[in-house]
Amino acid sequence: MRTLKDVKIGETAKVVKLHGEGAIKRRIMDMGITKGVEVYIRKVAPLGDPIEVTVRGYELSLRKADAEMIEIA
Repeated sequence: MRTLKDVKIGETAKVVKLHGEGAIKRRIMDMGITKGVEVYIRKVAPLGDPIEVTVRGYELSLRKADAEMIEIA
C-alpha cells in the first residue's frame, strides 16, 4: 500500500482510499481530500513534517501521521 507520505516533491497522486476512524477521517475529508481527488506535493519541511500539498486549487499542510492515512495510486 502506497500512502501520500511516500510521494516525492513535484509529483501528483490520486487518492484511492482514506484510512482512519471517526473524527480523524472526517477532518481529512473536510480539508477536501476525498476518494478520486488529485493531490500535488509542493514542499516537505526539512524534518519531513509537515507536508505542503495542493488540493482542489488551494494549499494545505498535512502532518506526516495524517498523510500515512491517505492511500494513493
